[in-house]
Amino acid sequence: MIFHIKDTEEKKQIAREVLEDLKDWFENDEGREGLIKESGELTLLASKEDGKIQGFLAIRQTGDVTCEIAVIGVKKAYRGQGIGRILVETSKAYAKAMGARFLQVKTVKRGMYKEYDETNDFYRSVGFGEFEVMEELWDKANPCQIYIMAL
Repeated sequence: MIFHIKDTEEKKQIAREVLEDLKDWFENDEGREGLIKESGELTLLASKEDGKIQGFLAIRQTGDVTCEIAVIGVKKAYRGQGIGRILVETSKAYAKAMGARFLQVKTVKRGMYKEYDETNDFYRSVGFGEFEVMEELWDKANPCQIYIMAL
């Protein structure tokens, strides 16, 4: 089931638990800590079953008609079960409630790392389309692929 988590410390705890499980994607300690802290301030949706955290998604409003998935993660043990898809679908309703007409997400451009090629495939599979690649947003080794979908 998907829960809207409102307590700041619980949000950070959930983000930490999931992102620590996904160090292949979130291997930079400083970056991971930044995402954990930021998740505490954002709208956070969590997938739980029998009290166990499976995954989460944090979303923020980035403009008057746009929201962004700031971070999404599903623990390795629960991948391939549709949890990420359900989190994205639920986030679309939250984005609409915030007045958004578009939802965006950023990831590393396809072809750079196997793990991020899987991430790119996931975003496409849930309805995102390529918007723009910003080669220098992060750094040359991690060109930023921006995906967008109309709500």
